[in-house]
Amino acid sequence: MMKKIISVILALMMTLCALPAQADIAADLEAGRSMSFDELLEKARQESGNFVVAGNTSRIVKAAAAFASLYDIDIEATNMNDQTIYDKLDSSVVDMVMIQDGAHLREHIADGSVLNFIPSSIGEAVSEAEKKPALVQQYINKVFIYNNLGDDVPAIKNVWELTDPALKGRVLFKNPLKETVNMNFLVMLTNDFWSARLAEAYKAWKGEDIRLDGYQNAGYKWIAEFLQNVSFISSDSTIAEKLSEETAAGKIGLFVLNKLRSKTVNTENLTVAQADGVSHGYSVEPFAGFMYPMYAMIPANAQRPYTAMLFIDYLMSEEGFAFWGESIGAYSPNPAIPASDIDSNLDLDTWKATLVIEDPDYILANIEVEDFIRGYCK
Repeated sequence: MMKKIISVILALMMTLCALPAQADIAADLEAGRSMSFDELLEKARQESGNFVVAGNTSRIVKAAAAFASLYDIDIEATNMNDQTIYDKLDSSVVDMVMIQDGAHLREHIADGSVLNFIPSSIGEAVSEAEKKPALVQQYINKVFIYNNLGDDVPAIKNVWELTDPALKGRVLFKNPLKETVNMNFLVMLTNDFWSARLAEAYKAWKGEDIRLDGYQNAGYKWIAEFLQNVSFISSDSTIAEKLSEETAAGKIGLFVLNKLRSKTVNTENLTVAQADGVSHGYSVEPFAGFMYPMYAMIPANAQRPYTAMLFIDYLMSEEGFAFWGESIGAYSPNPAIPASDIDSNLDLDTWKATLVIEDPDYILANIEVEDFIRGYCK
């Protein structure tokens, strides 16, 4: 009993000690919202210690190093997966994070462990939906890409083609149990909008109305039949490399478009399904993949909040975004920062019209769909 009482007292003391720090940082962020870049820089220079950054993107390390060199800041930047970053929010001091999975992030916003900062420099350029409750630093897309070699090229025009038993084992996808954004994408397909679109696409493909065969709607049916054809691969980088090999003729993948920038991927053997469709006057129906935001946030326990604000301001600028924008598959929400020349025919607005975009509120309200998906991911 005494141990329980001591544990409760210690927990209460830790909570009370944390509150002033969170309140102070919230006040700092409120003050920082009206500051210019130069004013943030002056405040950042008054802070001491390493500036600690964690991000679920390999290029965060390069961007952070360039930022640190420009402003003579000691920095510690690490690329790590989502779960590790979320764990760090609870267990260690991080000054700034770049993180995906909007549904999980909503929970951390609600409990106050991460805070949102909107630099004054972006003004009205970025929409309110992309500023609150979390600032979107960029969009990333995962799209259908197929090997274009051989006599049986899966140049799909309709996603129901991927449920054909003839493609069993020939569809490459990272297991949703190991990639939260993949899980979020599948959950989204069960909502009213996408399930209706999938039903329409089925009729266009088969020439008859869909028979649900016991599934709740067309979204559930497509998920089950798609996943039964999938070969689960450990990473999107591996999918891109394997799919580009000559031995992968007849295969198709759903993975991050920006993996095509890698020197280990033979892009001559790959075709982006939607890009091929646009060149021939059609879109992949009813979607060509999915898109999700990467968010820039400041943890409530940050020791260098003004440096974090300065860095977010930098990342939202053309100079800071260049570490992603110079290659394919990364899109700034700021229309003043165009997509790369490689993406010129498929800019952010075009992708938004043809991709499934995660809705964190729907995902959180329908978490039970994940149990259905898990049954096909063993």
